[in-house]
Amino acid sequence: MVDVLTGALAGGIVGFTLGLVGGGGSILAVPLMVYLVGVDDPHVAIGTSALAVAANALIGLTGHARKRNVKWRCAATFATAGVVGAWFGAMLGKAMDGQKLLALFALLMLLVAGLMFRSRGREGDPAVVLNRGNAPRLLGSGAATGLLSGFFGIGGGFLVVPGLIASTGMPILFAVGSSLVAVTAFGLTTAVSYAGSGLVDWTLAAVFIGGGAVGSFFGTRLAARLAGRKGALNLVLAGLIVLVALYMLHRTASELGWI
Repeated sequence: MVDVLTGALAGGIVGFTLGLVGGGGSILAVPLMVYLVGVDDPHVAIGTSALAVAANALIGLTGHARKRNVKWRCAATFATAGVVGAWFGAMLGKAMDGQKLLALFALLMLLVAGLMFRSRGREGDPAVVLNRGNAPRLLGSGAATGLLSGFFGIGGGFLVVPGLIASTGMPILFAVGSSLVAVTAFGLTTAVSYAGSGLVDWTLAAVFIGGGAVGSFFGTRLAARLAGRKGALNLVLAGLIVLVALYMLHRTASELGWI
C-alpha cells in the first residue's frame, strides 16, 4: 500500500505545476508515482496516472467552458479519433516490459521539453469552425496523439495543443481550452483499459486527484501574479523535465542491465 500523504504530495506537485505553467506538467505524474510514491509496477503507475490526469483535465475544462474558450465541434472530432488511438495505444503499452516502457517514456519527456523550449506566439483565427478542409487533419492528428497518449498513459496536452493549432489555425487560447476535451477523453480511455486489467490503484488515484486540486488552486493563483514571467517559468519546467528524464533513463538502464 502506497503512502497516502506521499501520493497527495505527488498530486499536489503535478497540480501546482499545471496551474502555474499549463501544458507539460502532467507528464511528471508517472515518474513521481514510481520514484517518489514508490509504485513498484510501472503499468500501475501509468494506469493510475491516466485516471488522475483525466480528472484534473475535466476540472480545467469546466473553467474554460465557462469562459467560452472551447471549440466544441473541432475538439469532439479530434477527441473521437484520439479515443480509438488511445485504446490501441494502451493495449500496446500493457504488452511492453515495464522498465522498457519507462525508458521510452523518458525519451518522450525529452521531446516534451524540446517543444516547451520553442516559442508559440502565433495569433490564429478565433472564428475557425469545423469544415471539410480541416476535418481530415483533425482526425489524423487526433488518432496519432491518442495513440501516444494511450501508450504512455499521459494526457498529451503538449501534443494536442499544437495539433489543434496546426489542423485548424485556431488561437492558442482556444487550443488550450479545446485540448482539455481530448485530454479528458484520452485519459479515461487509457484508465478504463488499464482498470480492466487490474492496473489502477484507486486509493492512490483518489488522493492524487485531491492533492492535484489543491496544488492547482495555488499554482493558478501564483500564475496570475507571475503572468509576465510565463516564458521563464516554461523554461524552468522544461529544464526540470529534462533532469527527471535523464534520471529515469539512468535508473531504467541500470534495471535492464544496459549499464
